[in-house]
Amino acid sequence: MNNDSALQARHQRWRQQLARRAQRAQSSHMLTVEGRLRRVVGLTLEAEGCEAPLGSRCLVDAADGTELDTEVVGFADERLLLMPVTEMHGVLPNARVRPCARVGGLPVGEALLGRVVGADGVPLDGEGPLRADAHAVLKREPINPMARKPIDAPLDTGVRAINALLTVGRGQRLGLFAGSGVGKSTLMGMMTRYTDADVVVVGLIGERGREVKEFVEQTLGHEGRHRAVIIAAPADAPPLKRLRGAQYATAVAEWFRDRGQRVLLLMDSLTRYAQAQREIALAIGEPPATKGYPPSVFAMLPALVERAGNDAEGRGSITAFYTVLTEGDDHRHDPIADAARAILDGHIVLSRDLAEAGHYPSIDIEASISRVMPAVVSKERMRAAQKFRQMYSAYRQRQDLIAVGAYQKGSDTQVDQAIAMWPRLVRFLQQEVDEPVELRAAQDQLALIAAEIGG
Repeated sequence: MNNDSALQARHQRWRQQLARRAQRAQSSHMLTVEGRLRRVVGLTLEAEGCEAPLGSRCLVDAADGTELDTEVVGFADERLLLMPVTEMHGVLPNARVRPCARVGGLPVGEALLGRVVGADGVPLDGEGPLRADAHAVLKREPINPMARKPIDAPLDTGVRAINALLTVGRGQRLGLFAGSGVGKSTLMGMMTRYTDADVVVVGLIGERGREVKEFVEQTLGHEGRHRAVIIAAPADAPPLKRLRGAQYATAVAEWFRDRGQRVLLLMDSLTRYAQAQREIALAIGEPPATKGYPPSVFAMLPALVERAGNDAEGRGSITAFYTVLTEGDDHRHDPIADAARAILDGHIVLSRDLAEAGHYPSIDIEASISRVMPAVVSKERMRAAQKFRQMYSAYRQRQDLIAVGAYQKGSDTQVDQAIAMWPRLVRFLQQEVDEPVELRAAQDQLALIAAEIGG
């Protein structure tokens, strides 16, 4: 009985302390008393003597009189584990640490169209300050899955192979699996310019700084930029800023979707987002689980992806393409690729063999799939796509024998037909960068090929 009374008394004191701290937080931006920096380990700073909730902001005094912006990413006993949002410089032992409340969010809205901004909302294009009249938080709850409008309408991407054989639904989330140098950025540029969408949001996460400018000026071009918002967090940015870049791009897309607009979200890349979280998790002591990736990585991926899709009213939508970088062009044994396949509504695989043969876009039709295609096209269109795939696969399976002359004509009637039609199949899959093909035109061309195949 005495033990129960003591426990109740401790709980009462604890609740009173929480109430006092909440009062101080409401009356001031300061969350608690100031603390001191005790240790720096790698990318992590350890502060003692202050308290702040996970995800809150702390300012650390630097030697040159400036303040280092950090975020609380974990706890160790009585110490806060902080991660810098900007480059870490000028930090001294026992530097003052001031927890403070987050004020507002990052800029969103029409003012971002045509602009290139960083993960912190600061313009990178030299075209003056943003005059955004709306702000949004980086993280928000996804839409109730039972309230979300189902995917029932096709989306025209302007790419013939995708429109005809991998038809995308409005509000679908797809992965673009590719190694380096196989035409990933070029394909993204085509979709940015030609996709039937009101707004395009491009998140360049963890890419080389040189590629950011090339994508904006060359791949995207003036035609695609006027309706696009580009958010860049290049490879030299701290991991926390790369993480925020992906969340910021999603928040911007959500703002436009909530106003009934059709949004195309291109995230390049989901792998860099996962690697940023891996750096943070390992720095604060989380043990690695799968090929160096801690469990928190696989929890954050669906939390980001599930924010895309249709809204509850059916007015706005976010159709998202997430690029996934595959090491050694092997997307079957990469943990991030495996996780992405499980949470996305389909995947498009780019082949290095096709790219080296000058076949662009280098889409591997056999390895790619759109899981919502049966819901957005007619049964007749589905049968036409299946006939094309069967004919294409029949040739690919015997390609080595055909190349060396070992295949004997008449051995397989389907292969004989595939050999005769192969040049036409290849021409159908290839497309010039500056020649968009509309959805209806692509499906009509496919229907002609399916009629010739017969069966």
